[in-house]
Amino acid sequence: MPNGHSSQTRLGAVWRIVRMHAEMLTRTLQDFLSEAAGAVVLEDGAVAFDLAQAKYSISGEHNKCVLHLWSAERNTVRRVLDAEVKNGALRLAVQRMGQARPSKLEICRERDRRSPSAKRAARMAYGQKLRRALERTFPGFAVARLTSGADLEKSFGPVYARGVIRRGQSAFAVLGVNERETQASIDAALTFGILWMDGCRGNPHFSQNRGEVGHPTRLVEGLILFVPRRSSAVVRERMAHLNRGAAKWRLFEFDEREDAVVEVDSSDRGNIATRLVHAVNETAALERFAESIGKINAILPNCEVAVLSGAEVSFRWRGLEFARARLGGEKPHPSTGSGQAFSQNRGEMGHPGSFHCPQELESGMLNPLHCGQEIVFGVGAEERVLEERNFAFFVQLLTAVRERRHPYGPRQDRLFRMHAERWLESLVVTDVSVVDERLETAVRYSQVPAFSAADRAMIDVLTVTREGRLAVVELKADEDIHLPLQGLDYWARVEWHHARGEFARFGYFEGRELAGEAPLLFLVAPALHVHPATDVLLRYIAPEIEWVFVGIDERWREGVRVVFRKRPGDRVHGLFRVPLAG
Repeated sequence: MPNGHSSQTRLGAVWRIVRMHAEMLTRTLQDFLSEAAGAVVLEDGAVAFDLAQAKYSISGEHNKCVLHLWSAERNTVRRVLDAEVKNGALRLAVQRMGQARPSKLEICRERDRRSPSAKRAARMAYGQKLRRALERTFPGFAVARLTSGADLEKSFGPVYARGVIRRGQSAFAVLGVNERETQASIDAALTFGILWMDGCRGNPHFSQNRGEVGHPTRLVEGLILFVPRRSSAVVRERMAHLNRGAAKWRLFEFDEREDAVVEVDSSDRGNIATRLVHAVNETAALERFAESIGKINAILPNCEVAVLSGAEVSFRWRGLEFARARLGGEKPHPSTGSGQAFSQNRGEMGHPGSFHCPQELESGMLNPLHCGQEIVFGVGAEERVLEERNFAFFVQLLTAVRERRHPYGPRQDRLFRMHAERWLESLVVTDVSVVDERLETAVRYSQVPAFSAADRAMIDVLTVTREGRLAVVELKADEDIHLPLQGLDYWARVEWHHARGEFARFGYFEGRELAGEAPLLFLVAPALHVHPATDVLLRYIAPEIEWVFVGIDERWREGVRVVFRKRPGDRVHGLFRVPLAG
């Protein structure tokens, strides 16, 4: 009897250790992934999932830590055996379903996974290639020393090669980015190119106004920008709307492998690669999901309900999405819970793989009796289907969101910090006239898809003035050097569709006659979180684009209050010194 009791005690201790290990692994994954919204998941050295588009769920049931990842292309389930955070990456020992031998999975916060030495080598080699390309493309110009050294004071990192070419009294600033950098870095090249050019104009070696004894005075006429082959779409669209009276702008695609340079026409403003999606019948969608909306409102009253499509609605609390309700097929049979079988559009264990909205939904012809409804929940990329077994956990999540995500909540808590721009957006959408009294409060759209050939982005707020003039409102809750050109990008897409009458044709602003004028552009950010380079970038936007920079009080979570506005005609240097009009 004593031996039996001792065996049970040892067995119980072993199971407690196993359970604690599973719980520890689960917490490690949850903590890492909650702070890694744009991470990539590598398996066998290749990118398997991009968490900017994919979803995941973590299960710690039955003394096992199970990670489930899915996207439109694939669906993966792995049991996690061990985890280690090293050099900004989460390295996992995992086990495939039905296989005994462990394998490796790596989750990287940084999309560029090269070592620092590999990055330096690639950038040094690119600098030499760029010099040769400049000498061939601009004969007669002398190429000043190219550098990719960091200059944090002027916001320059090592990603971009920078230099100047000169001939006589004329000079051009040059900036290039190599093909191994991320697409985000390539798209951002114009921002840093403008800042580099403006800095060169202030340099006594090149400025027309600041010549020094012994140095010839030169005019930096403009910017020459080099980007990799077939990657210039976003940069070209933005460059097309810069002030051509303030500088000369030239854009080239550089094929490093073929050592070939091709100039891209950045002056054509009528050729934007973009498309608009049809406006959704929100009334019909809200009626379709009335039961799901009622269920969630019973737990968290007055939460925000955003219609994403005729087949899906989003539930948010102060901008933070915590659940979605959507139409889909019937749930898989329990026999698929082993992970060995999947339906066409759904993953195993009741988790969605990819959801395809039938065409009938957009036309309002779908009979909801033919489709089941499900609620999925989680914050960030984490997602699980709401079922009886996890209902208590769902209630705990909503309680935590309500208790922590409020103006006076714990500022270090992730639920408080997540998606600050969505929080700000939720306040602005409630009364967009706080940004400008001309804006109409009754008719506005938030998170409008803005598709282009190169990316899929979301316009924060699209609205109209009381006179029917379109207005684009771009919001930033934190300091962001790219705010002016990102807003310019969205403005250009809206202007393009407006000029072709597509907003009325696609169901936007129904019953309202839109004015023929070009849209207004509002850039909104907390007054003390405006990047110092913003003033420079705004000076180079085309003069025909009517923009307003709106600085708001830092305590915007308590209520949005404007503290200053700056317009193109304001010549006071520095955004912070511009008084509030009126």
